Amino acid sequence: MPTAVPPTRSASGPLLVQRATRVEDGEGLHALLWRAGTGWRMISSAVLGGGIGERAWVLNAQVSHGYRRTDPERHLARLAREAGAHGPGVGLMTAADVSEYGRGHDGGVDAVATAGLGVRGWAASPDRGAAVPAGPGTVNIVVALPVALTDAALVNAVATATEAKVQALLDAGHDCSGTPTDAVCVAARAVRPGEEAHAFAGPRSLWGARLARAVHAAVLTAAPAA
Repeated sequence: MPTAVPPTRSASGPLLVQRATRVEDGEGLHALLWRAGTGWRMISSAVLGGGIGERAWVLNAQVSHGYRRTDPERHLARLAREAGAHGPGVGLMTAADVSEYGRGHDGGVDAVATAGLGVRGWAASPDRGAAVPAGPGTVNIVVALPVALTDAALVNAVATATEAKVQALLDAGHDCSGTPTDAVCVAARAVRPGEEAHAFAGPRSLWGARLARAVHAAVLTAAPAA
């Protein structure tokens, strides 16, 4: 059963994360839980709750470096329930110590990042690739915007967040674009009556620029200097 710690509050952002600690196979492991609540649409490449849809929480759970379970979706769902999360949500996992996370905030956009860079490299690699998932390592990014985005803008936001991640890793002195298991989750408000969703989230759009700066700051804080 995880032991919860009160949320770490950001003075101006919506992404309030709660830290939890658990013991698995004699190892102390941490997790970050954001209880977003209702009224959020998320896009994610996560193991649990990936794709686009309404989601009520995001869990970023640390697992052991030798993680070999074949049911990560079920494992993450159980951890979320034990942490008190209810309804549909997003579950990410990493071998990094998520208690050492970074934050970024810009103009209403809030970002949290964790960075495990033990296995890193460039996306365009001559390696053949594998049909099975790589082991946990992972730069995980969660970012929340206080406005609604169209589906196309949500996809655009993932690209913008990824560009900002790579920029931060280079600024930290790392000769890489990330790890083989990086994941991202972008949360935007659901459309309210009388409002329109923003159609763009590229790095030079109003909200995309804010997202990029928030993600850059979060990853730069989380990533150990080379």
